[in-house]
Amino acid sequence: MVEEARLEQLPAGLTPVTEGWFVVNVRDAAWVTNEVLGSACTFEGDGTPPFREIGFTLGVLQPGTPSALYHRESNQEDFLVLAGECLLLIEGDERRLVAWDFVHCPPEAEHIFVGAGDGPCVIFMAGGRTGEKRITYPRSELALRYRAGVEAETSVPREAYAGFPKWQPGRPESWDGLPWA
Repeated sequence: MVEEARLEQLPAGLTPVTEGWFVVNVRDAAWVTNEVLGSACTFEGDGTPPFREIGFTLGVLQPGTPSALYHRESNQEDFLVLAGECLLLIEGDERRLVAWDFVHCPPEAEHIFVGAGDGPCVIFMAGGRTGEKRITYPRSELALRYRAGVEAETSVPREAYAGFPKWQPGRPESWDGLPWA
């Protein structure tokens, strides 16, 4: 029998601190914010029991805000836009996405999202965590136009994000316009 995980109220929010199943409402869960990259509710196991096979993130992007830097990685990733609009930059192409658009990225597909429209965009993100994870941030003129690219290709995240502020525990400044508000 699988035991229920113990949840603790940490600075970022309610977080599982032991292995096992759990239920947590997104409003109460652990969040991080970044003044450049927006807000995210992550279920990745960072500092908590790990999600060994799949990681989950609920990203909130304001118009013009990239979700991260344009990249490709060795594991599959999938995305579902839950609310709002965003741009998908993928393999050098640009696509406008709206609520309920689903994106599948097989391993090594170059991609990133940039908030669009007139309000927040909420994206449910899932990524594989099997095998050795490799990530590359290729130089992309398209991504650079949206402040979502690197000047020189690197496979070292610390180098790619050197000019960015660190993610901090905390909730979005406002829940306005979000589905759970």
